[in-house]
Amino acid sequence: MARLTIEDLKKIKEKQHATFTLREGGYRAKVTVHMGTCGIAAGAREIMAALLDEIAQSKADDIITTTSGCAGLCAREPMITVEVLNKPPVKYGDLTADKLREIFKEHVLGGNPVEKYALVAGSETTY
Repeated sequence: MARLTIEDLKKIKEKQHATFTLREGGYRAKVTVHMGTCGIAAGAREIMAALLDEIAQSKADDIITTTSGCAGLCAREPMITVEVLNKPPVKYGDLTADKLREIFKEHVLGGNPVEKYALVAGSETTY
């Protein structure tokens, strides 16, 4: 399992230094990796590493990454929440690195939620 390094954490910090909101920060998308104890035990670090790799490979500079604690659905970890500007947020569960890559390409970059992995849409927002 890939572990987050100090460099990974620095990249996360740099991406979010201005704000966590989409409207005010000028970002088109925000991806939250749920990293409570249950999420970490289920593989959230691998999901975060895959997410950071996808962002780097895409050279996108308008995507915020952040972490949160437990989302309350421990049995569905690892989970992420994707928020795209002017669209309802979507929470994804039971993730693997491959599923994350598909979600990143289809939803984060393409704007089309991946229903087969989605748990719920429209349950939370920061904008």
